[in-house]
Amino acid sequence: MKKVMEGSHAVSYGVMLCKVQVICAYPITPQTHIVERLSELCAGGELEAKFIKVESEHSAMAACIGAASAGVRTFTATSSQGLALMHELLHWASGARLPVVMANVNRSLGPPWNIWCDQTDSLSQRDTGWLQFYCESSQEVVDTVIQAYKVSEKVSLPSMVVLDAFYLSHTFEPVNLPDQERVDRFLPPFEPKYRIDPADPKSFSGITPPDYYTELRYQTQQAMEEAKEVILRADEEYEAIFGRRYGLVERYRMEDAELALVTSGTAASTSRDVVDRYRDEGKAIGMLKIRTFRPFPAEEIRKALKGVPKVAVIDRNISFGMGGIFAEELKSVFCNEPERPVVFSYVAGLGGRDITLECISGMIDDALEHDRPKKEILWPDLRR
Repeated sequence: MKKVMEGSHAVSYGVMLCKVQVICAYPITPQTHIVERLSELCAGGELEAKFIKVESEHSAMAACIGAASAGVRTFTATSSQGLALMHELLHWASGARLPVVMANVNRSLGPPWNIWCDQTDSLSQRDTGWLQFYCESSQEVVDTVIQAYKVSEKVSLPSMVVLDAFYLSHTFEPVNLPDQERVDRFLPPFEPKYRIDPADPKSFSGITPPDYYTELRYQTQQAMEEAKEVILRADEEYEAIFGRRYGLVERYRMEDAELALVTSGTAASTSRDVVDRYRDEGKAIGMLKIRTFRPFPAEEIRKALKGVPKVAVIDRNISFGMGGIFAEELKSVFCNEPERPVVFSYVAGLGGRDITLECISGMIDDALEHDRPKKEILWPDLRR
């Protein structure tokens, strides 16, 4: 069924199709529409789920952890300061190996107070042990929510489905909603190996001495590495049923590229238009969209960028004291390679500022003009 809907509601309908059993909700702009629509779906009987209204985002994640520990499919959503408030419990969810799925609508962190888009909120949680998927369109959002449950329940790690504030969350697009019968075939009911059950008592999350702690962290890392193959298998199965796939990364017009843009989220859509313009002018520009940030698709990036002399990374985020986070991760991928591209790190679009066609064209022209970047961090949209 095709419906025109905003990106936030694409999350809501994806959650409904997954037959989530517990939803823990606390409103924060710009994700509020997600839980508002889910509350309507629950109240109207379209989704048979326990809708828990909590007093904070910290409590929302705590409730998800409790529900997932009891063996039911759970969901919550947040943004910005709300995600920061959850930080302690994000570690708890992944350390307990719970397949919670959460949507994060990328919003800038304060101060200064700002409700618009950048990715620093989710990327600041990159070391918490959560899978992270960055979506470009509302169609990708609904499909990724469904796939995230499949992957999380297979590898026993939580997933964060990430979408840009306002550019995607509040923008209306046509979306093909999968039918329930086929979603049920793709995503069977959640059957955890371990859960809290009075009839089968077990101990969970007790104190762990140095004799065992390292091994548990090793297992989490192994699960994260295993997730790459699980994501690809789930994506392949999804394509067989629904005709759409996304991969860990997406190459666009990368044949014989002399310069590759590396992007994520909605900036990828604008970047495609810019790449097409340069190709029409006979300039070999390509694009690589990174969809999966954790686990980081190092091998796929190496293959996609092999032989490309220059890479321009568009980061809608910043790690203070280092630079754009995608750019720094990409540099690490090539650090032991005998041949590596020159990486131009562009930080743009912070606080919701538009990453325009002209802005991206300026990045491309700058990277083509110079053999090496003039500075470690380049600010193409900085007002001087």
